[in-house]
Amino acid sequence: MKNKVLFINSTFTKELPKASDQVDSIYIEGYASTQDEDRSNDVIPASVWEAGMTNYLKNPVLLAYHDHDDPIGRMVEHKVDAKGLWIKARISAAAEIFSLVKDGVVTAFSVGFRVMDAEYNAAAEVFLIKELELIEISVVSVPCNQETVFSLSKAFDNADEYKNFKSQFIVESVAAKGLETSTEVNSKSQKDVEMTQDEINKLVADAAKSAAQEATKALVAQQKADAEAEVAKAAVIQAGETGAEKLMAEVEKRFADQAATTKSVLDGLHAALAEKSAEMDAIQKSKMNFQDAKQVEISYADKEKAVILSRITGKSINDTKFGRQLAEKTGAHLPSATWELEVSMAMEAEVRRKLIVAPLLRNVTMQTNVMTIPVNPEAGYATWVTNAQFGSSNSSGSNATHQLKEITLNAYKVATNEYMAYEEEEDSLIALMPIVRDAMVRRTARAIDKAFLLGAGSGSDPVKGLGVYAGVSSTTGAVATPNTVAKLRSLRKDLGALGLDPNEVTFIVNTDTYYDLLEDTTFQTMNQVGVQATLLTGQIGSIGNSPVLVSAELPSKTSGTNLAATTSNIGALAVYTPNFIVGNQRGLRMDTQELVETQRRVLVASLRTGMTQISTNLGAGVAALRYTA
Repeated sequence: MKNKVLFINSTFTKELPKASDQVDSIYIEGYASTQDEDRSNDVIPASVWEAGMTNYLKNPVLLAYHDHDDPIGRMVEHKVDAKGLWIKARISAAAEIFSLVKDGVVTAFSVGFRVMDAEYNAAAEVFLIKELELIEISVVSVPCNQETVFSLSKAFDNADEYKNFKSQFIVESVAAKGLETSTEVNSKSQKDVEMTQDEINKLVADAAKSAAQEATKALVAQQKADAEAEVAKAAVIQAGETGAEKLMAEVEKRFADQAATTKSVLDGLHAALAEKSAEMDAIQKSKMNFQDAKQVEISYADKEKAVILSRITGKSINDTKFGRQLAEKTGAHLPSATWELEVSMAMEAEVRRKLIVAPLLRNVTMQTNVMTIPVNPEAGYATWVTNAQFGSSNSSGSNATHQLKEITLNAYKVATNEYMAYEEEEDSLIALMPIVRDAMVRRTARAIDKAFLLGAGSGSDPVKGLGVYAGVSSTTGAVATPNTVAKLRSLRKDLGALGLDPNEVTFIVNTDTYYDLLEDTTFQTMNQVGVQATLLTGQIGSIGNSPVLVSAELPSKTSGTNLAATTSNIGALAVYTPNFIVGNQRGLRMDTQELVETQRRVLVASLRTGMTQISTNLGAGVAALRYTA
């Protein structure tokens, strides 16, 4: 019953991202435990959490409803202060519970732990937890209650069960004497496991000394009793018997009995010391194994190899050769569900780091692959009211009607795959793993960038790209003439009112225009921009405080006469970024399937994303510089 896992429930607060940020996670924070005495007289001092979190911090995963198969995020920060244990956690948008936390339906932490050492004062009915081990942290749907921070008694079915649990920790008043039995040694607390070798040797020596003293005392007492009995018998020797003969016979008998007794005592002492030595050796080995297990920590690179390898081979992580090696290293069962979530989030983050267009635009998280968004575009002008019109129907200005409309945002599926033959062994697959992984990440990122720039918006090319939204171009450049800073400023002019704020305009150029700009002495490259440099992927410089990015997905120089929505002759784009929105339905997903007819396995990586235009009443929000002959 001492191994029962207890739970503490406490409320948390959530930190929502700004409207302009990419909504891929939210943060929650609060005190998981305080050291206040609860209504059942239970006390958890803040000092016990530092040591109690050692194992949990190796993999601080956050669960939903204590379900080990439902990881939803990770603890990113914690502190132990005078009030108790405070934690902050990140919940991924990929988790099913994400919206419930965001909307304030799920509002509480629940911390599961096991009591390792405690003290219960039955007279005062105070239960003090002195040592514990944190097992897991979950979010749960308990109501907010500031009056009751925690209550251990709620972890038991009834009051009697809780009373029996606490009674196991009543402080003993009588210490054991003499040699301890194996049962007594095994019942000691974990602190005995932390003894040094010198302490173990001293314990064995003290036990041997104590046993020898007890045996000696028993032997002396027996000799004294025998001597007294001998004197009494010698005094009553009857007539006809020789006193010396009788005394000699009695002395010989007593010495024989004494030798037998001494041998019995020494044999018992030898057996007790042998038992004690075996137990001390077992404790020492247990200590060594415990210390070794604490020092092992698996790197993310090994976790990623284990997850992808299990997907390729169609086995669980623990059933692969590489997974078994990791299990032997850690001495524990591998948490496959937690690792899969961690690897999926890391690979998705790397895909997004390689994107050029998507980070420029506002990103939203979608719960389904189609989302309808209401917008209210610019609706004309307000009316100036003269003094003569005060109090009349003209005092409120001209009549105007809402021009609300809806736009539809679709998250389309983008996927890539790798084939692995049955003949490829695990060892060779591990060597190929970084190549396979990097190739899938690059292909996914390139496909998204190309679609957002040049997508046709129909059929097998469902995303409508910026080049198509640009429409007819008024700024052109001859194939034989370099594109200059002046050309790009003209391109910004084509945006009209949307191009007035340079901080809201971004230029995207092809590789040819990039090299043309390097020859233009008025172009500010990144080393000249200095503190204005951003972290945008692919940024090469700035024109009038508007960042310039280069993308290899835009086509090379090609002359043409069609200046409308074609995508084959675009040399540069000027984008009013607030007029476009990107939707992401879910994170990166990896699936595998057996292809028996070709003796291969296919590994598929996919995610859902899409982009759309918000409004057209002030212009398209994007202009294209197109090449002419």
